[in-house]
Amino acid sequence: MKKYTLNFVFLLLTTFMYAQKTYTLSGVISEKSSGETLIGVNVIFTELQRGTVTNGYGFYSITLPEGTYKIDISYLGYKNISKTIVLNSNVKENFNLEIASEQIDEVIVKSNSPTFSLKKPEMSVHKIGVQTIKEMPVVLGEVDIIKSIQLLPGVTSVGEGASGFNVRGGAEDQNLVLLDEATLYSSSHLFGFFSIFNADAVKDIKLYKGGIPAKYGGRVASVLDVHQKNGNKQEHHFTGGLGLISSRLMAEGPLQKGKSSYLVAGRGSYAHIFLKFNPETKDNTVYFYDLNTKLNFDIDDNNKLYASGYFGRDVFTINNFFTNSYGNQTFNVRWNHLFSDKLFSNLTLIYSEYKYFLNLDFIGFDWDSGIQNFHLKYDFKNYISDNFTLSYGLSGIHYHFNPGEITPSKPESPINPDKLDQKYAIEPAIYAEVEQSLSEKFSMNYGLRISSFFRMGGQSIYTYENDEPISFNQEIGVYEEGVVNGANEYARGEVIRTFYGFEPRFSASYKPNDNNAFKASYNRMFQYIHLVSNTVSAAPLDVWTPSGTYIEPQILDQYAIGYFRNLKDGDYSIETELYYKDVQNRLDYRDGADLIAQNQIETIVLSGKSRAYGLELSLKKNVGKFKGWISYTLSNTEQKVEGTQPGATGINNGNWYKSPYHKLHDISITTSYSNSLKWRFGANFVYQSGRPVTYPNGQYTSAINGDYNNPSSNLSVPIYSDRNQFRLPSYHHLDISATYTPKPNSTKRWKGEWVFSIYNLYGRRNAASIDFRTNQETGRNEAVRTSIFGFTPSFTYNFKF
Repeated sequence: MKKYTLNFVFLLLTTFMYAQKTYTLSGVISEKSSGETLIGVNVIFTELQRGTVTNGYGFYSITLPEGTYKIDISYLGYKNISKTIVLNSNVKENFNLEIASEQIDEVIVKSNSPTFSLKKPEMSVHKIGVQTIKEMPVVLGEVDIIKSIQLLPGVTSVGEGASGFNVRGGAEDQNLVLLDEATLYSSSHLFGFFSIFNADAVKDIKLYKGGIPAKYGGRVASVLDVHQKNGNKQEHHFTGGLGLISSRLMAEGPLQKGKSSYLVAGRGSYAHIFLKFNPETKDNTVYFYDLNTKLNFDIDDNNKLYASGYFGRDVFTINNFFTNSYGNQTFNVRWNHLFSDKLFSNLTLIYSEYKYFLNLDFIGFDWDSGIQNFHLKYDFKNYISDNFTLSYGLSGIHYHFNPGEITPSKPESPINPDKLDQKYAIEPAIYAEVEQSLSEKFSMNYGLRISSFFRMGGQSIYTYENDEPISFNQEIGVYEEGVVNGANEYARGEVIRTFYGFEPRFSASYKPNDNNAFKASYNRMFQYIHLVSNTVSAAPLDVWTPSGTYIEPQILDQYAIGYFRNLKDGDYSIETELYYKDVQNRLDYRDGADLIAQNQIETIVLSGKSRAYGLELSLKKNVGKFKGWISYTLSNTEQKVEGTQPGATGINNGNWYKSPYHKLHDISITTSYSNSLKWRFGANFVYQSGRPVTYPNGQYTSAINGDYNNPSSNLSVPIYSDRNQFRLPSYHHLDISATYTPKPNSTKRWKGEWVFSIYNLYGRRNAASIDFRTNQETGRNEAVRTSIFGFTPSFTYNFKF
């Protein structure tokens, strides 16, 4: 009996070991014509309904039991590949996808893996194709990535002429904007009229509003992750466009065919040329320019090297009295290494800087300020099995904050040189994250990021009476600067204060059937640096400052649940999300705050909290001649600053008040239609509730020389309402575009197209702001409405050869 039992156990073990024999399929997926690696390509084993996607460098890996399988490779805008794979050993296979024209009836281009997408525990994430963005009508004919993502649910801006974007009620500085993993501190040109991203040079765009992976940190609203193209490894090509306001040109090609490539893209505006024709503006200059560069080398099958950079500037000159320039510059080097077919690594060294320069020639001084960082990070991804992937890594950022330096610009200048305290900080972090499929219906993603922040010395830190940098004057009911009673000196390398952040991340997906999924997510994030501003839209002169003795880091807790449904095999899709987010230690400025040359930021800001919650709906039509989406967001965003001193009222008596980024209703409709190879049409409609503002609700009037009967001699002083008690009029516009390709079937290398667009078709005069002034004749305060764009036609000629 014992012998039979041993034989039975041996048989079970042998069977178990045989059943568990697994092999790995791995490789890189690229575009066939250029060799450009593709991000987010679906690799699906159809019989098993299992699969994976390519990472940010086109690499994929999946481990399955021994067997013969049919796989489908699919990516929107490309022809699908179906192939039978025999897994009886580890297999390394690269795939090249061909671009497919969605205008040809015989070719149906769509993702064939809607079930797999529903299963992924990923929510509050949007990926937009560059070609989709290029078909959207935009102001002044300039393709704009930032304005395109504002058509997504939960994403807005504070209005026309405003820089950046706002996600789920967050401020612009709460967004982490990355270009090839390098941080950008400003995402716009000309105060928001143009995006800094040249769409010709961009390969992939992904926006995380929630459920943010553990590898990202440092911001509490969103992550916009943008990757540049690598450059064509097969042929030399030039791509560009000529527009009314700006033009662009990109060159790409192989350094060694099939092994290495280069990309150089430049863009510039020339609106200032038109100013020369007006005698009143002929001495004014307004323009921007930027440059994107990239090199990549395939050293061997297991090693790839990338070097990329960005440089951009905005320049304003007014009558030779005033000169203003600002912009980003980044440079990074990345090394991809495959330790095995299951372990991928990426080592990155990044330099990023934002600089601001101001010259006031009529006074005679120059002003320089900015922020720079060096960032070293090492990321790993271990494809352990088909249902278990482990990601982990570490990073360190060194910050240098330059709040401002003033120098005389000419010998006769009355200005004395002055330099505000330079500030330094170090932000290390480690993280680990697991993506796991527990069954055919349930999968989850969970991880932890542990961050820290060391505010370093090299400056004096003031001390204040009662340890209060801001004091409340009960007699007049206002906040004032605290009384300085000393200072502590800290040497370079000495730690002033240390913070630690434990940032758990979790998301899950439950798929009851092939077309429906329920998802949920939670994430905690810390933000250690702050953009201090007393305007709703970030301006170049606003000040970046680190957490420290008197300023705490912002801490986010965000919860979201959602329902997702595919209709007609993915031809249509519905997405619904509910979210709630809470932010601790959110800064707001006190009344009367002055940011100019401010060496003691802690004396002008108050710490409070904010909250935002809302409903996001999206309906998409993904295929066919007529495509597009409708998105709607119902949301509320509030802030609260309570008084912590005797008699202190905080802001608005310590009650909740609307955030400057609150938009109750937000509706966006985006469509495109192709009825032939020659013509494509697009249209956008946007409606948003007016943003909160603070208006005068009364005034004091005093007579000069006692003459109340002479209005022009009276002095009127406005009395302002509680903060953000009113709101601007609602904001809406309709835009249309038409793209004409004269010779779509031409076999010549030169290919061109004309893009005609009209921004704000019905000429809505949206209020960018409403200001108040005293009428010189009546002596009364009056409202002045400022609008930027009315009916605005434009055209652009795009070419490639």
